[in-house]
Amino acid sequence: MRFALFLSLSLFAIGICRAESPAPLLAPADSKNLQETGSAKVIEQRTERIHVEDASTRIDELRVGGETKSIKVQPKGDLPAYEVAPASGERSWKVLSF
Repeated sequence: MRFALFLSLSLFAIGICRAESPAPLLAPADSKNLQETGSAKVIEQRTERIHVEDASTRIDELRVGGETKSIKVQPKGDLPAYEVAPASGERSWKVLSF
């Protein structure tokens, strides 16, 4: 009985230790995406420029590594263009531009 209790507690502790160990940063298949610069390795991130246009607006979005970095909205007509902050969704207009 004591041996079974000791064994189950040991396996439980090993499971916790394995769950808390950090995962490897890159899988072996991802090593082809690495670019060596000196002794440091840099992962190349894909840059996407998404352009959507309908009857009333034109939206330009910039994504780097799948994360949205900027959103620019240009309404058609006499309305001014504005930018949308990706994290908060706040809109901001450029008042004076030279």
